[in-house]
Amino acid sequence: LGQCEKGSAAYIQIAGETNPVLAPVTSDQIATVLAGDTATVEPAIAVPQEDGLSLLTRVDQVDPLSLHDYRSSGGYQALARAIEMGPDAVIAAIEAAGLRGRGGAAFPAAVKWASVADHPERTKYIVCNADESETGTFKDRVLMEGDPFAIVEAMTIAAFATGAEEGFIYVRGEYPAAEARLANAIRQTRNEGLLGDSVMDAGFDFDIRIRRGAGAYICGEETALFNSIEGYRGEPRSKPPYPTDVGLFGKPTVVNNVETLAAILGIVLGTASGDTKLFCLSGAIGRPGVYEVPFGTSLRELLDLAGGVDGELQAVLVGGAAGSFIDLDHLDTALTFDAMAAIGASLGSGAVMVFNADADMGAAVRRIAAFFRDESCGQCVPCRVGTVRQEEALARMVGGSDEAEVLADLAAALRDASICGLGQLAAEAVQSAVKLELLR
Repeated sequence: LGQCEKGSAAYIQIAGETNPVLAPVTSDQIATVLAGDTATVEPAIAVPQEDGLSLLTRVDQVDPLSLHDYRSSGGYQALARAIEMGPDAVIAAIEAAGLRGRGGAAFPAAVKWASVADHPERTKYIVCNADESETGTFKDRVLMEGDPFAIVEAMTIAAFATGAEEGFIYVRGEYPAAEARLANAIRQTRNEGLLGDSVMDAGFDFDIRIRRGAGAYICGEETALFNSIEGYRGEPRSKPPYPTDVGLFGKPTVVNNVETLAAILGIVLGTASGDTKLFCLSGAIGRPGVYEVPFGTSLRELLDLAGGVDGELQAVLVGGAAGSFIDLDHLDTALTFDAMAAIGASLGSGAVMVFNADADMGAAVRRIAAFFRDESCGQCVPCRVGTVRQEEALARMVGGSDEAEVLADLAAALRDASICGLGQLAAEAVQSAVKLELLR
């Protein structure tokens, strides 16, 4: 649902009707909707922060349904500037900014763009990975719902720089509002000559289609996403070949996360250097929501910015279910790719889940293990079987049995033999919880 900043949330499916998302919600409100009536839900503030915004500057400030308002706030200046610069200069600017992927893998964006741009194949694709399914992560939803035209503009810049003529936005199935706003943005930009044939009369063609996911976490993995778009089962492909050589429909493909694309605009305009990152704060925190801070901000400073911990701090999970629990002695660690790696963690998707002393950490970690057990696509044995055995061993450990060695062996097998990141990272949170003795 991507509604983690809003507390309890519900996604209600009624045959033949648009699926409503209610958040924050009570059981009485759910009953009201199921009875055929309308429930009124007070909206939560997705972006509590007011200052220091770059990626979020239009969210809640500019009408996300109006191309006119978007252009009045500076929209499409970046595309015009990119056309003036030329493809090579655009890629050079992305490289100079050091922009790395914001979906979790942190791969340099310019390397992908340059590889596809230099590929001799004529047919190329731009894919926006909007299948935001990592637990505790909702920044992409906020961007898509609050600034959809920016995503369309950024994809068009990527197409201009790489020579692609077609793009796809793969939207998480549980994001109906985001899908609707993106569809509206695509329709309006196409009508104004900003998509389609000869974009902005600049002599290049580009158009975008939306594909909606069906709820599978694994489809956030780029090659499983390709299979889903192509109509196949959502399973990851072996690498190499990599997507920049053999991607969607077997053609060179750039895959970028929503936040990564949003950062492109400021870099091209020279108004931002790509040195901020979005973080999703949820759990026992004063003001849950999406926060934008410069790289190098400490975890402690981020928690303070979000209103501080609600109660006595027990644990912090950074990176969602695929991330790690952070030793509380490391709260002053800088939020950078390298600094987090130095303490055995990663920024991941930017999810920061806060647990106070009232939280049952045994139950929380078991829930993470059960999540991976359920979301494994089953293609490779280490992940299909290993995630089941991990959850079973955790259940025994919470019950008092010493399963640390068994869990360590399972973690090694998952990490070394799984075909994709789901299996390779399925034990990260569990292993960090065991190391920090959160399961006692």
